[in-house]
Amino acid sequence: MERDPRYDILFEPVQIGPVTAKNRFYQVPHCTGMGYMMPKTLAAMREVKAEGGWGVVCTEYCSIHPTSDDSPYPYATLWDDEDVKAQALMVEKVHRHGALAGVQLWYGGGGIANLLSREVALDVASFPSDFRNDPVQSQAMDKKDIRRLRRWQVDAARRAVQAGFDIVYVYATHGYLLSHFLSRDWNRRSDEYGGSLENRIRLVREMIEDTKAAVGHRCAIAVRFSADGSRSTEGFIDSDEQRDMLGMLSDLPDLWDINITDYSKEMGSSRFVKEAALEDYIGFVKKITDKPVVTVGRFTSPDTMVSQIKKGLVDFIGAARPSIADPFLPEKIKTGRFDDIRECIGCNICYSGDSRGVPIRCTQNPTMGEEWRRGWHPERIPQKQSEDKVLVVGAGPAGLEAARALGLRGYKVTLAEAKKELGGRVAVECRLPGLTEWRRVIEYRIQQIKRMRNIDVYLDSRLTAEDVLAFGFNRVVVATGSQWRRDGVSRWHTSPVRGFEGTRIFTPDDIMADVEVTGPVVLYDDDHYYMGAVLAEKLQASGLEVTLVTPAGTVGDWSFNTVEQVRTQRRLLNLGVHILTAKTVSGFDGDKAEITCIYTGKSYDQTASAIVLVTARRPNDELYRQLTAVPETLAASGIKQVEHIGDCRAPGIIAAAVYAGHRAAREMDTTDTGAFSFRRERVVV
Repeated sequence: MERDPRYDILFEPVQIGPVTAKNRFYQVPHCTGMGYMMPKTLAAMREVKAEGGWGVVCTEYCSIHPTSDDSPYPYATLWDDEDVKAQALMVEKVHRHGALAGVQLWYGGGGIANLLSREVALDVASFPSDFRNDPVQSQAMDKKDIRRLRRWQVDAARRAVQAGFDIVYVYATHGYLLSHFLSRDWNRRSDEYGGSLENRIRLVREMIEDTKAAVGHRCAIAVRFSADGSRSTEGFIDSDEQRDMLGMLSDLPDLWDINITDYSKEMGSSRFVKEAALEDYIGFVKKITDKPVVTVGRFTSPDTMVSQIKKGLVDFIGAARPSIADPFLPEKIKTGRFDDIRECIGCNICYSGDSRGVPIRCTQNPTMGEEWRRGWHPERIPQKQSEDKVLVVGAGPAGLEAARALGLRGYKVTLAEAKKELGGRVAVECRLPGLTEWRRVIEYRIQQIKRMRNIDVYLDSRLTAEDVLAFGFNRVVVATGSQWRRDGVSRWHTSPVRGFEGTRIFTPDDIMADVEVTGPVVLYDDDHYYMGAVLAEKLQASGLEVTLVTPAGTVGDWSFNTVEQVRTQRRLLNLGVHILTAKTVSGFDGDKAEITCIYTGKSYDQTASAIVLVTARRPNDELYRQLTAVPETLAASGIKQVEHIGDCRAPGIIAAAVYAGHRAAREMDTTDTGAFSFRRERVVV
């Protein structure tokens, strides 16, 4: 297919100092959960993006010295020559596809605890670690320390040249060291590095000049910089000082990578932040500098991308999450294959991997992070190895992905769904507050399946074991999902709770089915992700009085990993939801809920007409168990294999269900099965 000429502007080359990007698609530095510990895994992941058409592909934050050690969180390093070898591996693979490789040199400052190196962190002053409340403080930098920092930056930049990088960053945002020097809140120094605006930008200026002098003949110099000040709050943009700083530094680097102070907005989930959310913040930047500008905005629409450029806001379309959801996004736009784009849903599951210290994963792209260790490619899949016919039972995220991937392999697939619509849990969850974009998970797969003549889809088809045995399929994949429990069993209560067998006990399945509920409502959340919060929002918005009770210290405690927790709790409080933390619901008599403190065990009664339980789920695995109960019956019916996947096997997040469906399809008719079917990167002894 030919490219739509409307999008030609996206494929224009752009010069960045001494190098030229082949197009305007720029994968900005983003974390991977791989870091220096997994160089092969990381290099293969970045290579896929370069292959997919990104003009620039950057590393994650890359430490310049052991005094900037973020362990146990994975990060890149350029501390010594051994690191050069690891980084060169990534660069070689990115260059293989004609893309530029960028490295984001990083010094963390007082927010970093140096738990591995045990070095003392350096900062503009002595501050407690402000990110994870580690009980350490930084050392206030003196002039000697500043000279050392500048030397470490130059040394790392020269190593970057040895590794072959094309773009080298000075990282002056996101709450790290250089942003503290820039900040009028953090920087209270009385020497030439503090006080006036000219003094506060001095170190950043020196770092840019040092880096450019060291490597500017070979590499472009980029600066990552915040467009708003540290005093910015929701609904108010404070950019006066940032404008002045940018004006003073505007011509020094070769590229400006612009973001904002509030990471929960820059990296905000789609529950709270929509596409191109930074437009109001960055409008002034191109008016001040003639150098190329890149920013992010979870761009998924080619029309929005073109609009950003034609408005004069940016020169490059920056992306982290969209490049994860679909590494081939540029290539698909280039070839007019818009229906094949896996649009990012903004769930931030990718970020949760890094925040847990494990390789990133993606709800839309189950191959993310598996490029090297399992050999999975997002656009290629091995062809079938037999003429076996496959039945997939259940068309939720796991079943849809299994059917799609099996169809691509060339199998004859029948997909049977008990309900009258495809999508399973996603079809109903995407109707909850803030989750509309999650529908992309099923829309993409439904669209792909409709194009394949080797896949038959049957709705309103609830199958029994006898039905399956009689159909004559060779292989069966059971993806029948799960149901929320209504007995209170979950993390805190390991046995059914007294009074939860009554008629005024409701589950998320009931609320999503719009079963009538009267208030006041006590919602007990022992799930700790998004479901409790979005149901509380839905019920409160319907006019009910809602009290959310959770054993955790905050609402949606796990969503700290997806940068949603603060916005979640703020929204509920603003809506008037009453929140009780460190409490459980330990009983219900139909009129009153028994609320118990998890620390003291003391209880009190609270009036409630209904209890909504967001606790554990039960796998709907009856069909699987019936089919596998008598192996001889299976053999007699010609069924070689029965597998259960997704929530039917073990309830989890949507990303886990999609992954399970993809893996089942990849491994069908192969010997690549089992818990250790992927390669591990090991320290050689």
